[in-house]
Amino acid sequence: MAPAIRGDRNNPLSVAGADRRDDASASVELTFTFGPFRLVPRQQLLLRGDNPVPLGSRAFEILVALVEHAGEVVDKDDLIARVWPGLTVEDSNVRAQINAVRRTLAEGRTGENYIVTVPGRGYRFVATVSRSTGDAAQAFPAPHKGHNLPDRLTRPIGRADIVAMVSSRLQRGRFITIVGPGGIGKTTVALAVADQLIASYKDGGRFVDLAPLNDPQLVPSALASVLGVPIRSENPYPALTSFLKDKQMLLLLDNCEHVLLAAAELAEELLKGAPAVHILATSREPLRAEDERVQRLPPLETAPVEAGLTVMEALSYPAVQLFVERASASAGGYELRDEDVPVVAQICRRLDGIALAIELAACRVDAFGVRGVASRLDDRFHLLTRGRRTALPRHQTLRAAFDWSYDLLSEVERVVMRRLGLFAGRFTMEAASAVAGDDEIIASEVDGVVADLVEKSLVIADVAGATVYYRLTDTARAYAQKRLTEEGETQAVRERHALYQLDLFERALAEWETWPTTEWLSAYAPQIDDLRGALDWAFSPGGDPGVGVELTVAAVPVWFEMSLMEECRTRAERALATLGESTKDERRRMHLYAAVAWSQMYTTASARDTGAAWATAFEIAEGLDDTDYRLRALWGMWASRVNRGEFVEALKLAKRFSSVAEKTADINDRLLGDRLTGASLHFLGNQSSARQHIERMLAHYVAPVRRSHAVRFQFDQGVTARITLARVLWLQGFATEALRCVENNVSDALSINHRLSLCNALAQAACPIALMAGDLLAAERYTKMLLYQTASDELDIWRAYGRCFEGELQVKRGNLAAGLQQLKVGIDELRRARFVQYLTTFLGALAEGLAIAGDALLAKTAIDEAIGRNEQSEERWCSPELLRIKGVVTLQRDASQAEEDFLASIELARTQEALAWELRTTTSLARLLRDQGRVGEAYELLAPLYSRFSEGYETNDLKIAKGLLDELSGQR
Repeated sequence: MAPAIRGDRNNPLSVAGADRRDDASASVELTFTFGPFRLVPRQQLLLRGDNPVPLGSRAFEILVALVEHAGEVVDKDDLIARVWPGLTVEDSNVRAQINAVRRTLAEGRTGENYIVTVPGRGYRFVATVSRSTGDAAQAFPAPHKGHNLPDRLTRPIGRADIVAMVSSRLQRGRFITIVGPGGIGKTTVALAVADQLIASYKDGGRFVDLAPLNDPQLVPSALASVLGVPIRSENPYPALTSFLKDKQMLLLLDNCEHVLLAAAELAEELLKGAPAVHILATSREPLRAEDERVQRLPPLETAPVEAGLTVMEALSYPAVQLFVERASASAGGYELRDEDVPVVAQICRRLDGIALAIELAACRVDAFGVRGVASRLDDRFHLLTRGRRTALPRHQTLRAAFDWSYDLLSEVERVVMRRLGLFAGRFTMEAASAVAGDDEIIASEVDGVVADLVEKSLVIADVAGATVYYRLTDTARAYAQKRLTEEGETQAVRERHALYQLDLFERALAEWETWPTTEWLSAYAPQIDDLRGALDWAFSPGGDPGVGVELTVAAVPVWFEMSLMEECRTRAERALATLGESTKDERRRMHLYAAVAWSQMYTTASARDTGAAWATAFEIAEGLDDTDYRLRALWGMWASRVNRGEFVEALKLAKRFSSVAEKTADINDRLLGDRLTGASLHFLGNQSSARQHIERMLAHYVAPVRRSHAVRFQFDQGVTARITLARVLWLQGFATEALRCVENNVSDALSINHRLSLCNALAQAACPIALMAGDLLAAERYTKMLLYQTASDELDIWRAYGRCFEGELQVKRGNLAAGLQQLKVGIDELRRARFVQYLTTFLGALAEGLAIAGDALLAKTAIDEAIGRNEQSEERWCSPELLRIKGVVTLQRDASQAEEDFLASIELARTQEALAWELRTTTSLARLLRDQGRVGEAYELLAPLYSRFSEGYETNDLKIAKGLLDELSGQR
């Protein structure tokens, strides 16, 4: 079928639609029947049996078009012209509506495939369709029902599995109570179960809504009224059981939570006296009746909030389906777009997958749009106030739904619930007792109340692990906090919450010394949001700054283990501002200055001055005669010098560290002095001495059972020492061994689950060594890992490294323009941060790439800057390579000068015993000599050097050298 002109009445679908609309004034009603469905286009009605099936207007129009042309292929352009006349829309809109139709028809559960896609053409309706006509005024007769179940105006979404499970359990067990919090969809599921099973009960079923009852004694009368059974005595049960004893019937007791005892008694009496009666109940807590089986209703599954999730992927999640369907109904045919997916997913997640809340939020899309709804969720009880007018009062607003549950609680339950609202995440029973308990509510009473709140579906319990954790959903938490404020209790409860967090994180600080990292993080990392809340209160006008300072000090290891460097800095600076210049609390000031310095070391913030902060920490440590913090501060000052390229001063600080460490009882402290000295010597170009210090450190260092070295000196020391060892190995000509060392080191860093150590291993060794060795696949893998680990702003120095490595990789793969641009951006970031360690090598890579690209002027500028910085900082380890690159840049305009640069590079590499640099430059010089016809000289220069290598033949430099040697040998 050729594409139709959109909106053209010559379009066969448009004509069909016009004819159908013209028939609207006629007396003839056209009806289509297929499977269990009847389609009445004029009335915009789709029926399954005699029940209306909801379907959005555009999806309905598409269904009509397909059914009218059943068996034919309907072109997607024709569908667009009919459903969106005069508009230009994407094919994805058609696919979304087709999927909506398929989901709706699947509710028939006949196994039929109604619509098939014809690739490249359109869609075909393949089910058998019969047509009939009748008087338009004729209404469809309502068949006699053996039940009084309310007609369902909306379909249950995402509940097929739970409906099937409850149906199966009910047939086996006779009495099921569906339990869950308000608004989660208990009645919807119960009605779907009843609808599915009703035909299997000879005497049908009866629906009894207990919500309107204020007096529990009226529960049996409510059932009697529905059954039409007269009650003529004070005891209603004999009449009820007499009527039901020979009946095979399903009874649905809805909303039992406020009449629990009466509903439980009724259920027990009926089950004893009427053996063929089955009972399905809904309640916010179990009835705790004899033979009752409980089915807790989980929230609707929500989509992950992640970039790149498509519309179709998002619509596979029930919460998103519900939101879109209800938004479409209330907002004039709203359709989910790719750019809205993360926002809608966030809305559904923040509303905890609670069906009522999602429906209420969707109904506000017409007024605020999806982004407006998302931005207003902090005040969700004000926003979500427009439910269906025909709904029960407690389902018309979110506040009313929670008020209904809250009002059913005892006074002590209300007090405990609203106090638990201060917990931002999960909490233990110990925490609940500390925060919710006071002089009037003792800890043992809190235990029982929390258990009751779990039963009432207001608190969620996770009993899977050794420790039982509890939590409130985001919405329940917001409600509890609102109630807490209304009762005027916030300040007192927040103080108890902050004091508990102080106790908890002081315990964490002590246990950090001995617990395995994974176990420690699993216990304390989830408390980070409660820590933040406690600190916010402590430093607020009505808070306790003293508690805030102590809590900040205790929390430092948590921020470091979670690599939340920027958060650590801002919190520590806030605590320091509170202390001021007072000397009465010098120890805490020392701790906080160290935390500030640590957290600034790997950010590009312009205000970063770690040296000053470390110097202050050292000065305080000297005054307190605190050797531990002397060592921490000396390490910090050493690291600051290294990061700024001041390697001579760094060596002096390393020796000073070793001198202080000699006075401690911990041999590992002295060995750490070896590591600092070895790293300093490596950067200064003394590779042999550097290797001796590092290997001595690794030979004797034993990772402490107490993990203090990682928190005292930021990194795992074994991982950090092997960084220097791998670099030295590569320089000395052991490329394969260096790559193996790198791979093992990255694995070790991953195994200890310490992000700072991993990033350091990647940035300082894995990425550069893989690039220098020419292993581009490994370089790509390590670079992606580094960029992933540094996606947040806390570690933006290493992210700048990652961009530079990525740019260098692009250049080596021949993508010069993109690679050089990326190198320039990363280099500019490092310049601004005055973070010059490795900056010179990035400048060298940029210069060589510019030379390859033919930009000799910019290449010269870049290599001149690199060499100037190199001479100023005495970063001699890369000096031979920079001289080689200078020769490459100079070669096109002055071959004689280039030869001098190569010879100077070779001489310096020999002095440093850097065999790798010597080979690389000798290869460049041999190539120059070959081009000048000095083949024999080139061969005699390169051959003996190549023979000195004992491994690494698969690496790039050795393969290039071997290829050149073979060429020279053939030309001699």
